[in-house]
Amino acid sequence: MLVKMEIDLAKGFGPWKEMFINNEHKLNAHGGKLVFAGTPNDNENKLTVIMDFVSVEALKNFGGDEELTKTRVEAGAILETVVMTIMSEASFTSTKS
Repeated sequence: MLVKMEIDLAKGFGPWKEMFINNEHKLNAHGGKLVFAGTPNDNENKLTVIMDFVSVEALKNFGGDEELTKTRVEAGAILETVVMTIMSEASFTSTKS
């Protein structure tokens, strides 16, 4: 299940990226994996993230991880601004098997 998240950052992309690298194992433990993370050239405080979760329950578990939420906020994620879009089942990331 692909999920797109758009998040405002208070500290720019660098601190968020470092936080993600240090905590990617937690996302993976919740049944998720990173597909893409980045910002536009002209605004390092407008983050787009695409993640792939094994289920809706995995997404909920990730979102409910209070420790990880605190870590994300400390890295500059402004969680009140998150716009989450669950992509359609027809979405794909590769045309190769």
